Amino acid sequence: MPTVIGWDIGGAHLKAARAENGRIVDAIQLASPLRLGLERLRQSFGEAKARIGKADRHVVTMTGELADTFASRREGVASLTQAAVDALAPEPIAIYAGRAGFVPPAQAGRHATDIASANWFASATLAAKAVGSGLFIDIGSTTTDIVPVAGGAVVARGYTDAERLAQGELVYTGIVRSFLMATERRAPFGGSWVGLIHENFANMADVQRILGILPDGADQMSTADGREKTVEASRARLARMVGRDVEDGDAAAWALLARWFAEAQLRAILDGAMLVLSQGTLAAGARVVAAGAGATMVHEVARRLGRDCVSFETIIDAVPAARTAASNSAPAAAVALLASVG
Repeated sequence: MPTVIGWDIGGAHLKAARAENGRIVDAIQLASPLRLGLERLRQSFGEAKARIGKADRHVVTMTGELADTFASRREGVASLTQAAVDALAPEPIAIYAGRAGFVPPAQAGRHATDIASANWFASATLAAKAVGSGLFIDIGSTTTDIVPVAGGAVVARGYTDAERLAQGELVYTGIVRSFLMATERRAPFGGSWVGLIHENFANMADVQRILGILPDGADQMSTADGREKTVEASRARLARMVGRDVEDGDAAAWALLARWFAEAQLRAILDGAMLVLSQGTLAAGARVVAAGAGATMVHEVARRLGRDCVSFETIIDAVPAARTAASNSAPAAAVALLASVG
């Protein structure tokens, strides 16, 4: 089998996974916020290549075309495809077009709708081949994918972001970058419901940090206020959301507020999962497949749904040292493995 490196170009991160003989041997994630322009992406490609090496073939999937750096998603697909070619040539490159398969970069324009934000389709396709039927859930730094698979194939009703949002198959919430002001309209504090300040004072990384459940290496972005990534600083940012200073509450009060936001996020994901399950395409005993930096949350979702849960890294072939990283970069690992066998 050829050596294949799978790449996932997101709006905030660049992810890569290396497959040798159909087995993931390394996976990495680098901060690469496209709002800062394509130069930052070029730098991230250089850093990633230095770590992950050369390959017989590169395969690229993306979600970053949605970034407001681009005037349209079609422009984004074209720009990110060219950026990948510039970074990876002369080694062979293919672009993942989801339901259309792998296409050469020169054909990206005609397949732009299939290419745009198709990374979830790769992960779910790989999960379908492994488990047959189940509910694939990938909670990342920004979004959550909830994809039904049955009969060894993806049976989602939506494909584009707009379609998937309408079906509950895409929930725009993640464990790091989601703004707390977008989570709920109000929160309980001091025995009263308090309307939230609609400013980006804090995000879910602050909530996870306060609760002590933020996975190592998950938060690669700057904080909302540019200050340090400590529990005390996260409490201060959280306090701003309810119009307070950190001195207005003790550690227990801020932990309780953080837990409320974590529950609100979990409820949104559960709502999406229940909407998907209400389609009736999955058997009552179908398992949940957990992927992403928020995989621990997926296991809790499965528990509340009364379903068994299996981790993504256990259904793919990966060396032990790369298993967690492969799950956190599931689409990159998936395109690498899919390209290795076909």
